[in-house]
Amino acid sequence: MSKPDVWQGTLALMALKTLETLGPLHGYGIARRIEQTSGDLLQVNYGTLYPALLKLEQEGYIASEWGVSDNNRKAKYYRLTRAGRKQVEKEARDWEQTTEILARFLSAGKEPV
Repeated sequence: MSKPDVWQGTLALMALKTLETLGPLHGYGIARRIEQTSGDLLQVNYGTLYPALLKLEQEGYIASEWGVSDNNRKAKYYRLTRAGRKQVEKEARDWEQTTEILARFLSAGKEPV
């Protein structure tokens, strides 16, 4: 069975939350952490991840700088900014509310009248 890609609209939040939890990471590290956190049920598409990271950087939620990875290769490391920390909180609240609403619809009709 193939793994689904990360759901549209959630990749940015997952990347921000990963950086909030682990601190500065390069793109490959962010992708692996998202896959591991999902219990390897999701697959991160790098063609989607890097544009999402660029957009987050342009929005001021993350900052980047070049460094050296564990295997001695040049890698761009991303870190959360102060605005990014506020955005994680906001998006997490929004998703919690959205999933609560969706759960009501999914359970509708199952309850005895």
